[in-house]
Amino acid sequence: MPKKIPLRQCVGCREHKEKPALVRVVRSPEGEIALDLRGKLPGRGAYICPDPACLKRAVKSRALERALNVPIPPEVMETLTAQLLEGGSGDG
Repeated sequence: MPKKIPLRQCVGCREHKEKPALVRVVRSPEGEIALDLRGKLPGRGAYICPDPACLKRAVKSRALERALNVPIPPEVMETLTAQLLEGGSGDG
C-alpha cells in the first residue's frame, strides 16, 4: 500500500497541493519569521507555493499575517522573497 502524502493549502493561491510541493513559512517561538525549506523548524507554520507571486499575493491579502498571527514588516517580506528565489522548491 503506497504511503499517503498529506495535502496542505497555499495561503497565496488557496490551492490544495501535496506537502512536499509547498514551502513552509514559520513564526518561531521567539517571533522571527523565516522560510522552512525542510519543514522541521518549531513554531507556527503556513504553507505557500515556491513562487514569489504567490508570496506577494499572500502578503497583499494579509493571509500570511492571519495564518501566522503576527504583523509582517515590509523588510521581512523582501527577505522572504529573496530566500524563496534562491531556495527554489521545498524539497528538503
